[in-house]
Amino acid sequence: MIALLASALFVAIWSTGFVVARALVPHAAPELALAIRLSLTTLVLSGAALYARQALPRGRRLRLHLMAGAMLHGIYLTASWWAVSNGMPAGIMSLLGALQPLMVAVASVAFLGDRLPGRAWAGLAVAIVGVACVLMPAIERSGANAISLFPAIVGMLAVLSMAGGTLIQRGSIAGDGIAISGAVQNAGGTLVAVTATLLAGDYRWDGAPILWLGIGWSALGLSAAGLSLLVWLVRHQGPTRMSMLLLLVPPLAAIEAWLLFGERLGPVQLAGFALALGGVMLGRSTRPALSGEVAEPA
Repeated sequence: MIALLASALFVAIWSTGFVVARALVPHAAPELALAIRLSLTTLVLSGAALYARQALPRGRRLRLHLMAGAMLHGIYLTASWWAVSNGMPAGIMSLLGALQPLMVAVASVAFLGDRLPGRAWAGLAVAIVGVACVLMPAIERSGANAISLFPAIVGMLAVLSMAGGTLIQRGSIAGDGIAISGAVQNAGGTLVAVTATLLAGDYRWDGAPILWLGIGWSALGLSAAGLSLLVWLVRHQGPTRMSMLLLLVPPLAAIEAWLLFGERLGPVQLAGFALALGGVMLGRSTRPALSGEVAEPA
């Protein structure tokens, strides 16, 4: 029951990232907004780790945490936001993101020794088709000819980076507390975002109320709560089962955009949402056999 609630809460929180990004971009430079968001999250989780008396990892584990954070928080967010702001249609970027669970599944089998049953692969395929149906209107509006090469490469790099950061969570760092793990990993992401801000040289920030509200939710909701849930789910369910949940994010985001912005939600998209949900439920219905479970310390 706890795992089910955690999964539902993660999808609900993560789906708001699309809405928040749409609200923030007109009011601040994306790289600067991400740098501030990740810095605030680092401070919040550092305070939580200090209160819980969770020790700072050292040596190789510290480096792995920083690497995971740089990939999962820093490179993924800054690269995907840059790609969208430089010509990559948001629908295509979302579809590329839907390939991340497939990448994680293949890598988990190849490198981590996981064994996935046939229904997991089938569920993954059905869910990806469903996501494609949900995103079809946005993809048709942009068209394949609208994608230039470099933003496409950067967008794919963002997806690969998130997959890599997710897989690292299953390694030796899985024994560290959630709060200190999040603090160090967000610090790694902050370094990437700050570097991207300095390279971009764009410091636009108009201080609008919606901007502060969005930054607050991004730091506390998306980064502190959402990414902590992501790490918890990877440790307790494995990277593939957790990654399948990401396939429910674009359909739920489409519904949120329909409710908040009046965007059209047609029959094909509704059918796609049903397919995505059914595929995820099918793929997660059997727990994969893992090479070794890593329990969270008390």
